Amino acid sequence: MYVDTGGRDMVPFLEVLDGMVKRGVEVRLIHAKDPGSNWRDDFDRYPTLWTAMERMLCPRVHFKCIIVDGVKAYFGSANLTGAGMGAKSEKKRNFENGVLTDDPALVEPLVEQFDSVWRGAFCRDIRPRRRRRVARRV
Repeated sequence: MYVDTGGRDMVPFLEVLDGMVKRGVEVRLIHAKDPGSNWRDDFDRYPTLWTAMERMLCPRVHFKCIIVDGVKAYFGSANLTGAGMGAKSEKKRNFENGVLTDDPALVEPLVEQFDSVWRGAFCRDIRPRRRRRVARRV
């Protein structure tokens, strides 16, 4: 998946994350399933992410959110795919919506939801499918 950084042409989303972790930003990502081969091929191009970015699989996750420092958040319907992020052509893109906010009344519940899933808090009450941390490369 490629994103517009406001400067040059579209760049791989993983390139953006790679730059962030190199600046000391902590990045945690929850996948609902193993990413596809295109994502994995891109991931292999950024060895810093192999150890610096924490990832987990939880097949029950359907929410989409990005939380920055616990004070700003985006949440909405878009998946982190080209179609979901509007990078496809006008005839192939999805119709999505989302909210960008710094309102604590909206951000704090998102932080709690993400952290609860990350800690596995819901797993003991929900019939498990398969939740696991993604092994880090060395």
